[in-house]
Amino acid sequence: MNSNPPKASTDLHVLPKKNAEYGTREYWQQRYAQEEGSFDWFKTYADLKPLLHQHVPRDARIVMLGCGNSTLSGDMYEDGFRRIVNVDYSDVVIAQMRQRYQGMSDMAWEVMDVRELALSDGSVDVALDKGTLDALMCEQGDVWEPSPELCKNIRRVVDEVDRVLAPGGKFIWITFGQPHFRRRYLERAGWSVAVERLNDGGFDYFAYIASKSQTREG
Repeated sequence: MNSNPPKASTDLHVLPKKNAEYGTREYWQQRYAQEEGSFDWFKTYADLKPLLHQHVPRDARIVMLGCGNSTLSGDMYEDGFRRIVNVDYSDVVIAQMRQRYQGMSDMAWEVMDVRELALSDGSVDVALDKGTLDALMCEQGDVWEPSPELCKNIRRVVDEVDRVLAPGGKFIWITFGQPHFRRRYLERAGWSVAVERLNDGGFDYFAYIASKSQTREG
């Protein structure tokens, strides 16, 4: 069992000076070296359980993109989702999480950049992101006209997700971004995209479910 319940907010001393720092590895290395326990962005597993039960089979091969120190993977594991590979480009947090969840032997923790996944083609049934793409999208500028560099980074992630997803697989993206800002990044040949609004009476979040065609393109 996880002994560190998710926090509702974070300590001021680990907040970045500029939001753009959320998109850098250096910021997360420093933050995880200082931050104790767990922190869940946006939603916890309790909030997401109905959505995940609907879209993710218990025996699915899952990759958790930018796992951080969230409790999500541990909570899913305890609920029967055992085939989870957790990836993050911070070796600091991966070491922490390996130690924290060492009793969950079927779950893997790997240092990996989501823009360059060291996973085989078609080896994943579900790719799950809760906040990682949003962090990469933090920059100064116009949200209606994101920079070419931002678009390139997001395209690299989605390309990698497309590559590792098996035919019929799903990419589930949990974000605060509204459809007119986010859906454009998921529109591609062979994918169908559904959007679910997540609201418990407070701030709106969204789940984008991109389903890959059962047949390979080409």
